Amino acid sequence: MSALSVALTAVVGSLAGAAARPAVFARSVPAPASARSACPHCGSAVLGRRLPVLPVSGRCPACAQAIGPRALVPEAVAAAAFAVVATGAASGWFAAAQYWVAACGVALALIDLAVQRLPDVLTLPACGGTLILLTAAALAGETGSLGRAAAAAGVLTAVFLLMAFSGAMGLGDVKLAPAIGALLGWSSWTALFWGAAAGFVVGAVSEVARLTARRARRTHVSFGPYMVIGALAVSVTTA
Repeated sequence: MSALSVALTAVVGSLAGAAARPAVFARSVPAPASARSACPHCGSAVLGRRLPVLPVSGRCPACAQAIGPRALVPEAVAAAAFAVVATGAASGWFAAAQYWVAACGVALALIDLAVQRLPDVLTLPACGGTLILLTAAALAGETGSLGRAAAAAGVLTAVFLLMAFSGAMGLGDVKLAPAIGALLGWSSWTALFWGAAAGFVVGAVSEVARLTARRARRTHVSFGPYMVIGALAVSVTTA
């Protein structure tokens, strides 16, 4: 893909990030709360009922206090994710599945980093949308296997569920696993292995870097971002 095409795709990604900003603000609340729509500082309504929007400045329009994602962070992260996908060799419906995982993954990653949770309202569409787009890819005769994608989704979910029972992983990660497994399994079982492994490697390196920087150890590691990074990195390079 040409540099111009990658740049244009990055612009589309930034728009996806802007669209994700309200969801990140609304869902970045600790359990058992499900969502918020008002500024946590002054209590004024931030998200409208008909058209939820949030200033890209990341500040409340009423009190100017910082709320939700920082200025331009979702936009920049989504632009980078879309640009990475654009550099890959995938096309058609499978590429659409990659972009879908990237778009959902940006919102989920930012929420997970903020409050260490992956809400169902985003993990379920991520999984459903990925499977629908892969089904369309299969119907269009694109290279890959829908059966293997479905099986890979089940395998990865089962493995993560076992880890969740041992306390090594959260249930939100388990609910995101079908999307990750399906996307990787579409290409091959090898892609599934390396994509899942990449998430753990990126997570380990990140946490070691945090310790090296002498930051406080967290009692819970936000694994969602690492899952998405690992899956997209391997999916883009193996497609």
